[in-house]
Amino acid sequence: MKLGQSFYLRNDVVGIARELLGKVACTRIDGKLTTALITETEAYAGVADKASHAYSDRRTNRTEPMYGTGGVAYVYLCYGIHHLFNVVTNKADVPHAILIRAGKPLSGTELMLERRRKSKVDKNLLGGPGSFAQALGIKTSDSGTGLSGGRIWIEDQGLDADDDKIIAGPRVGIDYAEEDAQRPYRFRFT
Repeated sequence: MKLGQSFYLRNDVVGIARELLGKVACTRIDGKLTTALITETEAYAGVADKASHAYSDRRTNRTEPMYGTGGVAYVYLCYGIHHLFNVVTNKADVPHAILIRAGKPLSGTELMLERRRKSKVDKNLLGGPGSFAQALGIKTSDSGTGLSGGRIWIEDQGLDADDDKIIAGPRVGIDYAEEDAQRPYRFRFT
């Protein structure tokens, strides 16, 4: 069942990041379905979070989807190479987002392999945020796309990530964020 708008409109971006573990990210691009279990997320708490693209209320054309109503995709290009898929949460003008960092393929695996130019499934197929987005066919042109439509959506298929299988810790690659870099906003489902 697709997650409803109410799931995204809550104000606890860190709690939502944890709750996305065990949910299923789905895409239907060019008529082809791919699905992946979400196994790793990172929360970004908007204007007060030095690691967020919206820190100190930076509002640009790129970050504008973060300022929209929760339940849309925020996709940006990292290092000019990797498209990174984020889920926007909270009400309009509160730029909270959750980076989907990793997952496990469920369906459409052959297409994921083709998109990633791989010959077999390994831990790196969806093992990082750029790999995840590439395998599911998500690109920067999808930024602002609603997560309740037929192109990109997230489903609850009844798999709850048990607390004893979740590891929380600091986010990755954000040393510039000073003390905010150490916040336990990264969640992994083992």
